[in-house]
Amino acid sequence: MDVDVPAERSLADETYQSLLTEILSAQLAGGAVVQERRLAARLGVSRSPMRDALGRLEGQGLLVRNVKGVLTVRIVTLADYLNGVAMRMLVEPSAAALACKGIAAETVADLAAMLDAIEADPDPDPDFVWAFDDALHQGIADASGNPFMADTILQMRRYTTIFERQRKLAHRKPGLSDHQGIVRALLDRDAEAARAAMTLHLDRIRRNVLSTY
Repeated sequence: MDVDVPAERSLADETYQSLLTEILSAQLAGGAVVQERRLAARLGVSRSPMRDALGRLEGQGLLVRNVKGVLTVRIVTLADYLNGVAMRMLVEPSAAALACKGIAAETVADLAAMLDAIEADPDPDPDFVWAFDDALHQGIADASGNPFMADTILQMRRYTTIFERQRKLAHRKPGLSDHQGIVRALLDRDAEAARAAMTLHLDRIRRNVLSTY
């Protein structure tokens, strides 16, 4: 029987995205044992795409083997988090400055609208707040025009997001004033203001986390 390779690839990609979302949102908690058969049954896929997706996640360091060789969800430690933020501080302010030239006006308008909605809501949906955070930071990374920079930001944000969400460190409106400064700089196409606002934001979240330990 012929195998529909594109269909298999698509299913593996969908499975990967589903598992990645669960890891980033802490639905699959750090240290949890990964049971391939059970996950495949829950997501309604065969073990082949599941195995492919798990291999990708392990290759990215989001799944690791414990001392017994059992596959588990990586526990992101405070040291991991601080190292991730340190890497972001080296790269993301420059990305924000570069994005002032490359980011589409419609993208900035959408970000501003999302931020206004969060600010106006006394109890915003946490999922919407996280969606805005993803849209802002990844939008800046992509608009930097540097794919290596964008990939570094993507990978480091995964670790910092997992840490924050698993430990429920985010407040109702995390970084609202910082994000306002970043979006304002993007609207004004002010590269140096964007660089400074992103530096301030990353340093503040680092200090906020350290204050809880």
